[in-house]
Amino acid sequence: MSSAAIDPLAFPPRSISLNFAAAEEIHVGIEDAVKTLIIAASQDGTCGIRVTRHEPGAFTVALDETVPFGETYEDLA
Repeated sequence: MSSAAIDPLAFPPRSISLNFAAAEEIHVGIEDAVKTLIIAASQDGTCGIRVTRHEPGAFTVALDETVPFGETYEDLA
């Protein structure tokens, strides 16, 4: 079972925190979060998306001004 935390006051969101209990959920969960943030990035037009793995099963997907518009970078924290 996975969970996602989105700031309820920010729409579209600028970041999404994800926690997964099973490895099979990770790909689809991150893909869905990236799709959500593509909408926000398109409205902003000045930043890309960064996916950060904090620990096994814990990720943050966020808009990041250091990532060029139209690109997605992956990091390990």
